[in-house]
Amino acid sequence: MKKAFLQLHLSVFLAGFTGILGKLISLNEGMLVWYRLLITAVTMYILFRWQGKLKKLPMQAILRIGGTGCIVMLHWIFFYGSIKYANVSIGVVCFSLTSLFTAIFDPLINRRRFDRIEVLLSMLTLAGILLIFHFDTQYRTGIILGIISSMFCALFTVFNKRLVVKYDTASITFYELSIGFLGLSLLMPFYLSAFPVASFLPSAMDTVYLLILAWFCTVLMYSLSMHALTKISAFTVNLCFNLEPLYSIVLAFIIFQENKLLQGGFYAGLGLILLSVVLQMLRVLRQHRRSLPLA
Repeated sequence: MKKAFLQLHLSVFLAGFTGILGKLISLNEGMLVWYRLLITAVTMYILFRWQGKLKKLPMQAILRIGGTGCIVMLHWIFFYGSIKYANVSIGVVCFSLTSLFTAIFDPLINRRRFDRIEVLLSMLTLAGILLIFHFDTQYRTGIILGIISSMFCALFTVFNKRLVVKYDTASITFYELSIGFLGLSLLMPFYLSAFPVASFLPSAMDTVYLLILAWFCTVLMYSLSMHALTKISAFTVNLCFNLEPLYSIVLAFIIFQENKLLQGGFYAGLGLILLSVVLQMLRVLRQHRRSLPLA
């Protein structure tokens, strides 16, 4: 359990850089995600084939995994859209609503009772978000995109929890992102007709940022989080990922001078989000200790 929590928090730390890189990359959200998926899928194929981790799966399983991959692809598009239409802080803070949507979707999809404590902890996170931001109308589009992104992220994690019980994490991640890439490739002609771009090729610096995003913030991050998901609940994983906005916001203040948002409400909201994470971690650890056999 301790190793799973370490893997989870390291993946959260790496995820904290995704919003920063999304802001630094000049490509629009569709092209950014297309390149991220392409580089990641190719890298995973080479790495997992070399390590002997890539396994053949039945077509029915591949289709199920691929459907989840398309969900994460949509999550990324809306997430980077939120950043492009608003800023890093808006995009990543809206991402914290993932825990609230998970507390709703998980019982509905898996047909279990709603956990009142999960909902209350999620509302604590929501209160923290509201305290951090006095939402400006100029960011309305970015906020809406960020909320939709968090909904897709919650669905992705809930469905992923089902998959990791049946299949190995390396194969799941490869097929998810590869089919997500194929799905986005089919959508790109329609996407680009609606949102035309001046250039399809990334600049030299964009290429460097895309490689960092794909190798460290995708391949390594997903590997760690998927391993953690085999031991930790989907709700706890998403709740811990509430730390991602906190890392990203601090970096955004330093790199992009978004410190104008750093007011008293920020510290109060930060405290509430941290409190929700700490309370859930203590709750999970207490439940784990109770499940251990007596000596």
